[in-house]
Amino acid sequence: MATPVILDCDPGHDDAIALLLALASPELELLAVTTTYGNQTLEKTTANALRVLELAGRSDVPVAMGAERPFARDLAVAAHVHGDSGLDGPVLPPPTAVPASDDAVTFMRSVVEASPRPVTLLPTGPLTNVARYLDAHGGGGIERIVLMGGSIAEGNMTPAAEFNVWADPEAAQVVFASGLDVTMIGLDVTHRAVTTPALQQRLREQGTVGSFVAELVDFFAIYHRETYGWEGAPIHDAVAVAHLIDPTLVTTVNRNVEVECESELCRGRTVVDRWNRTGRPRNAHVGVDLDAGGFFDLLVERVGALG
Repeated sequence: MATPVILDCDPGHDDAIALLLALASPELELLAVTTTYGNQTLEKTTANALRVLELAGRSDVPVAMGAERPFARDLAVAAHVHGDSGLDGPVLPPPTAVPASDDAVTFMRSVVEASPRPVTLLPTGPLTNVARYLDAHGGGGIERIVLMGGSIAEGNMTPAAEFNVWADPEAAQVVFASGLDVTMIGLDVTHRAVTTPALQQRLREQGTVGSFVAELVDFFAIYHRETYGWEGAPIHDAVAVAHLIDPTLVTTVNRNVEVECESELCRGRTVVDRWNRTGRPRNAHVGVDLDAGGFFDLLVERVGALG
Protein backbone atom coordinates (compact mmCIF):
# COMPACT_ATOMS: atom_id res chain seq x y z
CA MET A 1 0.00 0.00 0.00
CA ALA A 2 1.15 3.54 -0.72
CA THR A 3 2.59 5.46 2.22
CA PRO A 4 0.42 8.48 3.13
CA VAL A 5 2.61 11.58 3.22
CA ILE A 6 2.42 15.29 4.01
CA LEU A 7 5.27 17.17 2.32
CA ASP A 8 6.30 20.25 4.30
CA CYS A 9 8.52 22.36 2.06
CA ASP A 10 9.95 25.73 1.02
CA PRO A 11 10.30 25.57 -2.79
CA GLY A 12 13.23 26.15 -3.69
CA HIS A 13 14.77 24.26 -6.58
CA ASP A 14 15.43 20.98 -4.81
CA ASP A 15 12.06 21.13 -3.01
CA ALA A 16 10.35 21.48 -6.39
CA ILE A 17 12.19 18.40 -7.66
CA ALA A 18 11.30 16.53 -4.46
CA LEU A 19 7.65 17.44 -4.97
CA LEU A 20 7.71 16.16 -8.56
CA LEU A 21 9.36 12.92 -7.45
CA ALA A 22 6.69 12.38 -4.80
CA LEU A 23 3.90 13.05 -7.30
CA ALA A 24 5.37 10.58 -9.78
CA SER A 25 5.83 7.72 -7.30
CA PRO A 26 3.00 5.24 -6.68
CA GLU A 27 4.72 4.14 -3.48
CA LEU A 28 3.61 7.44 -1.94
CA GLU A 29 0.16 8.97 -1.46
CA LEU A 30 0.70 12.72 -1.26
CA LEU A 31 -2.15 13.90 0.96
CA ALA A 32 -1.14 17.56 1.20
CA VAL A 33 1.66 20.08 0.81
CA THR A 34 2.38 22.58 3.57
CA THR A 35 4.70 25.52 3.03
CA THR A 36 7.13 27.48 5.14
CA TYR A 37 9.63 30.30 4.82
CA GLY A 38 13.15 29.16 4.03
CA ASN A 39 14.54 29.29 0.54
CA GLN A 40 12.38 32.40 0.13
CA THR A 41 9.55 34.10 1.98
CA LEU A 42 6.35 32.19 2.73
CA GLU A 43 4.40 34.04 0.05
CA LYS A 44 6.92 33.07 -2.61
CA THR A 45 7.42 29.45 -1.53
CA THR A 46 3.65 28.93 -1.45
CA ALA A 47 3.26 30.33 -4.95
CA ASN A 48 6.08 28.07 -6.11
CA ALA A 49 4.43 24.97 -4.64
CA LEU A 50 1.18 25.82 -6.43
CA ARG A 51 3.01 26.45 -9.71
CA VAL A 52 4.85 23.12 -9.59
CA LEU A 53 1.63 21.23 -8.82
CA GLU A 54 -0.04 22.91 -11.79
CA LEU A 55 2.90 22.01 -14.03
CA ALA A 56 2.45 18.36 -13.05
CA GLY A 57 -1.33 18.52 -13.52
CA ARG A 58 -1.94 17.89 -9.82
CA SER A 59 -3.76 20.93 -8.52
CA ASP A 60 -5.98 18.45 -6.68
CA VAL A 61 -3.28 18.19 -4.00
CA PRO A 62 -4.14 20.83 -1.36
CA VAL A 63 -1.57 23.39 -0.26
CA ALA A 64 -1.65 25.04 3.17
CA MET A 65 0.47 28.04 4.14
CA GLY A 66 2.47 27.73 7.33
CA ALA A 67 5.17 29.55 9.24
CA GLU A 68 6.33 32.99 8.14
CA ARG A 69 9.32 33.02 10.50
CA PRO A 70 11.23 30.87 13.00
CA PHE A 71 10.27 30.26 16.64
CA ALA A 72 12.76 32.69 18.16
CA ARG A 73 15.17 33.80 15.44
CA ASP A 74 15.12 36.56 12.86
CA LEU A 75 13.85 35.55 9.43
CA ALA A 76 16.60 34.64 6.96
CA VAL A 77 16.02 33.27 3.46
CA ALA A 78 18.36 31.61 0.97
CA ALA A 79 17.92 34.02 -1.92
CA HIS A 80 21.68 33.82 -2.50
CA VAL A 81 21.12 30.24 -3.65
CA HIS A 82 17.58 30.18 -5.06
CA GLY A 83 17.18 33.67 -6.45
CA ASP A 84 14.57 36.37 -5.98
CA SER A 85 11.60 34.13 -6.75
CA GLY A 86 12.98 31.13 -4.89
CA LEU A 87 12.68 29.23 -8.15
CA ASP A 88 14.79 31.28 -10.56
CA GLY A 89 15.74 29.78 -13.89
CA PRO A 90 12.81 28.28 -15.80
CA VAL A 91 9.75 30.46 -16.20
CA LEU A 92 6.42 29.21 -14.89
CA PRO A 93 3.20 31.23 -15.10
CA PRO A 94 1.68 32.57 -11.89
CA PRO A 95 -0.50 29.97 -10.15
CA THR A 96 -4.21 29.92 -10.85
CA ALA A 97 -5.01 27.90 -7.72
CA VAL A 98 -5.02 29.32 -4.20
CA PRO A 99 -4.00 27.73 -0.89
CA ALA A 100 -6.60 25.60 0.83
CA SER A 101 -5.67 27.14 4.18
CA ASP A 102 -3.42 29.76 5.75
CA ASP A 103 -3.04 27.64 8.92
CA ALA A 104 -0.80 24.70 8.08
CA VAL A 105 -0.80 23.24 11.60
CA THR A 106 -4.59 23.00 11.81
CA PHE A 107 -4.77 21.75 8.23
CA MET A 108 -2.17 19.07 8.92
CA ARG A 109 -4.21 17.92 11.90
CA SER A 110 -7.34 17.56 9.77
CA VAL A 111 -5.41 15.54 7.19
CA VAL A 112 -3.90 13.26 9.84
CA GLU A 113 -7.29 12.71 11.49
CA ALA A 114 -8.92 11.89 8.15
CA SER A 115 -6.27 9.36 7.12
CA PRO A 116 -7.17 5.72 7.79
CA ARG A 117 -3.48 4.98 8.32
CA PRO A 118 -0.72 6.84 10.19
CA VAL A 119 0.85 9.63 8.14
CA THR A 120 4.53 10.20 7.42
CA LEU A 121 5.71 13.81 7.67
CA LEU A 122 8.32 14.73 5.08
CA PRO A 123 9.84 18.14 5.91
CA THR A 124 12.36 19.50 3.42
CA GLY A 125 12.64 23.04 4.81
CA PRO A 126 13.01 24.64 8.25
CA LEU A 127 11.17 22.57 10.84
CA THR A 128 8.95 25.29 12.28
CA ASN A 129 5.64 23.89 11.00
CA VAL A 130 6.40 20.39 12.23
CA ALA A 131 7.54 21.59 15.67
CA ARG A 132 4.41 23.71 16.05
CA TYR A 133 2.30 20.73 15.05
CA LEU A 134 3.97 18.50 17.64
CA ASP A 135 3.61 21.16 20.33
CA ALA A 136 -0.09 21.55 19.56
CA HIS A 137 -1.15 17.98 18.78
CA GLY A 138 1.58 15.55 19.78
CA GLY A 139 2.58 12.57 17.71
CA GLY A 140 -0.70 10.68 17.49
CA GLY A 141 -1.43 9.54 13.97
CA ILE A 142 2.15 10.19 12.83
CA GLU A 143 3.98 7.12 11.54
CA ARG A 144 7.40 8.75 11.26
CA ILE A 145 9.27 11.91 10.25
CA VAL A 146 11.75 11.80 7.39
CA LEU A 147 13.50 15.15 7.13
CA MET A 148 16.07 16.70 4.88
CA GLY A 149 18.37 18.69 7.09
CA GLY A 150 21.37 18.62 9.35
CA SER A 151 24.68 16.87 8.90
CA ILE A 152 27.28 14.93 10.82
CA ALA A 153 30.38 16.71 9.64
CA GLU A 154 29.78 19.82 7.53
CA GLY A 155 27.57 22.82 6.98
CA ASN A 156 26.28 24.76 4.01
CA MET A 157 24.95 27.88 5.76
CA THR A 158 27.85 28.13 8.21
CA PRO A 159 30.88 25.88 8.69
CA ALA A 160 28.92 24.10 11.43
CA ALA A 161 25.32 24.01 10.24
CA GLU A 162 23.03 23.01 7.39
CA PHE A 163 20.53 25.70 6.38
CA ASN A 164 17.20 24.09 7.33
CA VAL A 165 18.32 23.40 10.90
CA TRP A 166 20.26 26.66 11.19
CA ALA A 167 17.13 28.62 10.19
CA ASP A 168 15.20 27.41 13.26
CA PRO A 169 17.35 25.31 15.60
CA GLU A 170 14.77 25.47 18.40
CA ALA A 171 12.18 23.86 16.13
CA ALA A 172 14.66 21.20 15.04
CA GLN A 173 15.40 20.30 18.65
CA VAL A 174 11.66 19.82 19.28
CA VAL A 175 11.53 17.35 16.39
CA PHE A 176 14.58 15.35 17.48
CA ALA A 177 13.32 15.25 21.07
CA SER A 178 9.78 14.22 20.07
CA GLY A 179 10.17 10.51 20.72
CA LEU A 180 8.86 9.78 17.22
CA ASP A 181 10.63 7.69 14.60
CA VAL A 182 12.87 10.35 13.00
CA THR A 183 15.16 9.91 10.00
CA MET A 184 17.70 12.62 9.17
CA ILE A 185 18.77 12.86 5.55
CA GLY A 186 21.62 15.35 5.85
CA LEU A 187 24.42 16.82 3.82
CA ASP A 188 26.57 13.74 4.39
CA VAL A 189 24.40 11.92 1.86
CA THR A 190 22.82 14.72 -0.18
CA HIS A 191 26.23 16.09 -1.13
CA ARG A 192 26.71 12.75 -2.89
CA ALA A 193 23.66 13.44 -5.05
CA VAL A 194 25.38 16.00 -7.28
CA THR A 195 24.21 16.23 -10.89
CA THR A 196 26.51 15.92 -13.90
CA PRO A 197 26.23 17.18 -17.49
CA ALA A 198 25.35 13.63 -18.55
CA LEU A 199 22.51 13.48 -16.04
CA GLN A 200 21.28 16.88 -17.21
CA GLN A 201 21.07 15.52 -20.75
CA ARG A 202 19.14 12.47 -19.56
CA LEU A 203 16.64 14.76 -17.85
CA ARG A 204 16.22 16.93 -20.95
CA GLU A 205 15.30 13.82 -22.92
CA GLN A 206 12.41 13.04 -20.56
CA GLY A 207 9.88 15.54 -21.93
CA THR A 208 8.44 18.78 -20.60
CA VAL A 209 8.85 18.06 -16.90
CA GLY A 210 12.32 16.62 -17.38
CA SER A 211 13.38 19.74 -19.25
CA PHE A 212 11.94 21.87 -16.44
CA VAL A 213 13.96 19.93 -13.87
CA ALA A 214 17.11 20.31 -15.98
CA GLU A 215 16.53 24.07 -16.20
CA LEU A 216 16.07 24.22 -12.43
CA VAL A 217 19.42 22.50 -11.99
CA ASP A 218 21.05 24.86 -14.52
CA PHE A 219 20.32 27.78 -12.19
CA PHE A 220 20.85 25.86 -8.94
CA ALA A 221 24.28 24.76 -10.15
CA ILE A 222 25.56 28.33 -10.45
CA TYR A 223 25.88 28.76 -6.68
CA HIS A 224 27.39 25.31 -6.20
CA ARG A 225 29.89 25.76 -9.00
CA GLU A 226 31.02 29.09 -7.53
CA THR A 227 31.11 27.73 -3.95
CA TYR A 228 32.32 24.15 -4.33
CA GLY A 229 33.67 23.95 -7.87
CA TRP A 230 31.13 21.25 -8.78
CA GLU A 231 29.85 20.67 -12.31
CA GLY A 232 26.29 20.35 -11.05
CA ALA A 233 24.12 20.75 -7.96
CA PRO A 234 23.07 18.47 -5.11
CA ILE A 235 19.38 17.52 -5.23
CA HIS A 236 19.12 17.53 -1.44
CA ASP A 237 15.39 17.26 -0.81
CA ALA A 238 14.63 14.61 -3.39
CA VAL A 239 16.96 12.22 -1.54
CA ALA A 240 14.59 12.26 1.44
CA VAL A 241 11.68 11.42 -0.87
CA ALA A 242 13.72 8.68 -2.53
CA HIS A 243 14.49 7.15 0.87
CA LEU A 244 10.76 6.71 1.46
CA ILE A 245 10.27 5.20 -1.98
CA ASP A 246 13.25 2.82 -1.78
CA PRO A 247 14.90 2.53 1.66
CA THR A 248 17.86 0.66 0.18
CA LEU A 249 19.16 3.85 -1.49
CA VAL A 250 20.28 5.48 1.78
CA THR A 251 22.28 3.70 4.47
CA THR A 252 21.39 4.92 7.95
CA VAL A 253 22.65 4.38 11.49
CA ASN A 254 20.56 4.80 14.64
CA ARG A 255 22.21 7.48 16.78
CA ASN A 256 21.61 10.32 19.20
CA VAL A 257 21.18 13.75 17.60
CA GLU A 258 21.07 17.02 19.55
CA VAL A 259 20.78 20.52 18.09
CA GLU A 260 23.05 23.34 19.22
CA CYS A 261 20.82 26.28 20.17
CA GLU A 262 23.09 28.27 22.53
CA SER A 263 26.31 28.96 20.65
CA GLU A 264 26.13 31.54 17.89
CA LEU A 265 29.29 30.13 16.32
CA CYS A 266 27.79 26.64 16.11
CA ARG A 267 24.11 27.64 15.91
CA GLY A 268 22.05 24.87 14.33
CA ARG A 269 24.74 22.22 14.33
CA THR A 270 23.29 18.73 14.55
CA VAL A 271 25.60 17.01 17.02
CA VAL A 272 25.45 13.38 15.95
CA ASP A 273 26.92 10.83 18.35
CA ARG A 274 28.21 8.69 15.49
CA TRP A 275 30.49 6.57 17.71
CA ASN A 276 28.23 6.36 20.79
CA ARG A 277 30.47 8.49 23.01
CA THR A 278 27.80 10.14 25.19
CA GLY A 279 25.45 7.39 26.30
CA ARG A 280 22.50 9.54 25.26
CA PRO A 281 19.47 7.64 23.91
CA ARG A 282 19.36 7.03 20.18
CA ASN A 283 16.66 9.25 18.74
CA ALA A 284 17.24 9.33 14.98
CA HIS A 285 18.22 7.25 11.98
CA VAL A 286 21.01 9.24 10.36
CA GLY A 287 21.96 8.94 6.71
CA VAL A 288 25.62 8.02 6.19
CA ASP A 289 25.81 6.72 2.60
CA LEU A 290 23.90 7.00 -0.68
CA ASP A 291 23.60 4.85 -3.77
CA ALA A 292 23.88 7.91 -6.00
CA GLY A 293 23.51 5.97 -9.24
CA GLY A 294 20.36 4.28 -8.03
CA PHE A 295 18.98 7.59 -6.79
CA PHE A 296 19.49 9.34 -10.13
CA ASP A 297 18.10 6.38 -12.08
CA LEU A 298 14.95 6.60 -9.95
CA LEU A 299 14.72 10.37 -10.39
CA VAL A 300 15.05 10.23 -14.18
CA GLU A 301 12.56 7.38 -14.48
CA ARG A 302 9.91 9.06 -12.35
CA VAL A 303 10.34 12.54 -13.82
CA GLY A 304 9.98 10.98 -17.26
CA ALA A 305 6.70 9.42 -16.21
CA LEU A 306 5.23 12.91 -15.63
CA GLY A 307 5.56 13.72 -19.35
